[in-house]
Amino acid sequence: MRGGCYWGLENLIAQIKGIQETVVGFSGGHIDNVTYNEVSSGNTGHAETIMIKFDKDQLSFESLLLEFFKLHNPSTPNQQGNDIGTQYRSSIFYTSDSQKATAENVIQRVDASKHWDQKVVTEIIAFDKFYPAEESHQKYLTKNPNGYSCHFKRNFNY
Repeated sequence: MRGGCYWGLENLIAQIKGIQETVVGFSGGHIDNVTYNEVSSGNTGHAETIMIKFDKDQLSFESLLLEFFKLHNPSTPNQQGNDIGTQYRSSIFYTSDSQKATAENVIQRVDASKHWDQKVVTEIIAFDKFYPAEESHQKYLTKNPNGYSCHFKRNFNY
């Protein structure tokens, strides 16, 4: 899942009931074993991404996606807050046809809600590879409580 700078998004996602683990890293690009500095250049095709492990008995994929769309602006291409570039695009990386269909349905639901001035531009992509970010980026806002985040939870009902 991707929705802008991964530090703030990871911090909020980790607080959702049923989330077991989050790891920040990179997906969707054309360079293997990529680093944060390489992704920051905007030339790798990768997006800052969060790999999420969750308990399906406590949290459905659909509910997770609905929360995701409350935590970032999915209508701004390649931007979240002050973060601008393709590495900050909104993306959902699916691992099954069922997840893809759920993501498509949730995006239709979010668009129909009219909570955003523009249509949702979140891309839905088949998961291929994930490269964890450096340790200093993992749980960044827990380690650095005054660190930058452009994310917050909105009280939307989709």
